[in-house]
Amino acid sequence: MMKRTTWLAIGWILFVSPILAKTPPLHQVEVYNVRSYTHPSYTRIVIDVGQLREYIFNELKSPDRVYIDVFQAKLNPILHGKTIYVNNPYIHRIRIAQKTPQTVRVVVDLNFKQIKRYEVFPLPDPFRIVLDIYPRPQEKASPETPPQPARPTKNGYTLARQLGLGVHRIVLDPGHGGRDPGCIGRSGLKEKDVVLDICLRLKKLLETKNQFEVILTRESDIFIPLENRTIIANQKRADLYISIHANANPNRKKRGVMSFYLNFSPDPTVNAIAARENATSSKNIGKMKEIILKIVQNSKIKESQELARAIQKSLVNRLKKHFSAIKDMGVKGGPFWVLIGAEMPSVLVEISHLSNPTEESRLKTARYRQEIAYGIYEGIINYVKSLGKG
Repeated sequence: MMKRTTWLAIGWILFVSPILAKTPPLHQVEVYNVRSYTHPSYTRIVIDVGQLREYIFNELKSPDRVYIDVFQAKLNPILHGKTIYVNNPYIHRIRIAQKTPQTVRVVVDLNFKQIKRYEVFPLPDPFRIVLDIYPRPQEKASPETPPQPARPTKNGYTLARQLGLGVHRIVLDPGHGGRDPGCIGRSGLKEKDVVLDICLRLKKLLETKNQFEVILTRESDIFIPLENRTIIANQKRADLYISIHANANPNRKKRGVMSFYLNFSPDPTVNAIAARENATSSKNIGKMKEIILKIVQNSKIKESQELARAIQKSLVNRLKKHFSAIKDMGVKGGPFWVLIGAEMPSVLVEISHLSNPTEESRLKTARYRQEIAYGIYEGIINYVKSLGKG
């Protein structure tokens, strides 16, 4: 049988299949979406349920398939009988049906011979069931196969920088959204609204002045799970990925601008910021260490540092020209889920502190937001110019 892993929906306890993730009897809820994303190393299928529900999964042969049954659930009408075709060699399609009046079944038709393993696990807030499918390693590429992504050179930079390859497509990620407001200032100003407005301003600057193609992970007040944001950037084949956020601190005197790239950090202040942005507790960040240490060994870590430095410098300088008491909090590595998985240089920018009365007041104004957008814009331009100087 295919190697498979699953996690109990409550308690995160590893156990063997056939699998049953149990919850108390509850009213029927709606399965409102089924979606898939293909990474270079695996494919993720997500069943959006919204509320914790009992589910099972199993595999069958002749033909090869894996199915997940979600109990006390009904399909959104638009999903009835829907088939999703997946564009990769090891997954054929995803079929969705109301198996019984109380059970939704999602069937994934695949090829076990081409699959190394798969994992089924729940994610909270909102509740969703995830199926990750990992293919077997491919045979060595023939000479006609396109070159693989650039490896780090001796100076730590990618071949892309040394060749002066340009930036054409940028994905901007306005943090939070929908049911997740982010941090909220004393006046009720919400992070999700501020950063969306700034991203829209930044998009306009980038598109009108330099003909970049700019894509936002969201253009309205909707919720997007953290892990989906870099997936969007990867699927769009972005050259840069920039996630925009507003900071908060229990000490209302704290203020300033800070930029991050993905890395593990021993700094408790950085980890506290990451814990808030990750919507998790600080103690869980330690579990990310192994994942992050593997990821940052690729060729993008140096580029991400340089992008963060360019944006931080330009943003701080821009704000200091027009406003007093602007504090430069620097550039640091941090364990941010919203940066994990990005296949391009990626940064997270904390544009100011909503918890600080002065900065909250400024963030209410169009002028301050526009200067933030322009500062980030200038940083991006400076970074792009530097690509030809490697």
